[in-house]
Amino acid sequence: MTNQDLLFEKVTLGSTTIDNRVGVAPMTRTSATSEGYATDQMVSYYTSFSRGGFGLIITEGIYPDDKYSQGYLNQPGIVYDEQVQAWKKVVDSVHQAGAKIFAQLMHAGALSQGNRFVNETIAPSAVPPKGEQMEFYGGKGAFPTPREATQEEITEVINGFVNAAKHAKAAGFDGVEIHGANGYILDQFLTDYTNQRKDEYGGSTENRVRLLVEVSKAVREAVGQDYTVGIRISQGKVNDYSHKWQGKERDAEIIFGQLGQAGLDFIHVTEYEAWQPAFPEGEGTTATDPAFGDGGASLARLAKKYSNLPVIANGHLENPGTATEIIGKGEADVVTLGKGALANHDWVNKVKAGAPIADFQPEKILSPNAKIKDFETHV
Repeated sequence: MTNQDLLFEKVTLGSTTIDNRVGVAPMTRTSATSEGYATDQMVSYYTSFSRGGFGLIITEGIYPDDKYSQGYLNQPGIVYDEQVQAWKKVVDSVHQAGAKIFAQLMHAGALSQGNRFVNETIAPSAVPPKGEQMEFYGGKGAFPTPREATQEEITEVINGFVNAAKHAKAAGFDGVEIHGANGYILDQFLTDYTNQRKDEYGGSTENRVRLLVEVSKAVREAVGQDYTVGIRISQGKVNDYSHKWQGKERDAEIIFGQLGQAGLDFIHVTEYEAWQPAFPEGEGTTATDPAFGDGGASLARLAKKYSNLPVIANGHLENPGTATEIIGKGEADVVTLGKGALANHDWVNKVKAGAPIADFQPEKILSPNAKIKDFETHV
C-alpha cells in the first residue's frame, strides 16, 4: 500500500518552503494581451490552483527578451516594467491563496511561431525543426529554417534570462525555472541533430550542455544565493516527442552532473510517463537498486543520481498512487501535474478528501480544428 501522506509533506527547494509535494506544471496558454501583459483571467486561472491545494505553481513559459525569445502570439513576457507590474497581480493573488509560484523563463528559438519583435528565428544551427507548427497556438505549416546564432546573440540570450530573472524577483515570484526542455532554444543547443556548431557550444555533450550551464550560473549570480533557481530538462520535444539522448546514461551523467554544479536548487524533468525507464529496455543504464525495477532508471532517478539536487518529476502522474510511488522510491521530491491539474484545479484537495479525480477531456478546451495528440504531448 502506498502512503499518500507523503504527498502532503512540506518540502524545501532552495530558499522556498512548499506546503506539499504537488505542483502545477508549466503549460502554454497564450492568454496574455498582445503586448505580453498578464491579464485578470490569468490571475483567476493561477489562483484557482492555489485555492485547490497545490503547494507550487510553475507558470507558462514567459519570454525573457524583446528579440528572438517570444514563441507564441499573446504569450506573456517579463521584459518591461509594465509586464512586471501585471505579473505582480498574479503573484500576490496566488500568495494570498496559500501557494508558492515560480516563473518559467522560456526562449523559443527555432520553434517560435509568433514573435511581435522580429520576423526570423535563431537557433544553434540552421537546421529546420521537425514537424509542424501547433495550430491550437496559432501556428500553421512547417517551421521556418532558423538562422545560426552568432556569439553576440548567444550572449544576448544569456542576458535575456538574467534580466528576466531579476524582473521575476522584483515581481515577487518565489523563484524561477529556466526552460531547458521540450525543444526550445536551450534544448536545441543540447540536442545533437539541431546543434551542428563547430565552436565551444557544439559537438560533444559537454559542449552542447555548456549554454544551459552558463545561463544557470549567470542567473544564480544575478539573483543571489537566497532566491530559488531551477531548470527544466527533457528528452522529448513538442515537435519530436519520442527523442532519446544518443549517449543514454552517459549523456545523463554529463548533463545532470554539469547542471548539479551550476548553482541550481532543483532540476525539473519531464517525460511522457515519468516512472518509465529513460532509455527503452534499460539500454545504457547501470541502476541496480531493485526499487527502481529491472528495466533501467527513470530520467528523474538519473537526474537525482548525477546532480545530487532535489528533483521535480512530471509526466502522467495524476494518479495519486503513481505520484506517491515516485516520491516514496526517492526518485523525486515533488511531482507536477499538467493534464491532471487542468481537469482538477482542486486535485490536492480532492486527494486529501478521498474524492474521485476527473479524467482530462481535451475536447472541452480545444477548438474543433486542434490536434488533441499534439496538445497532450505539449502539456
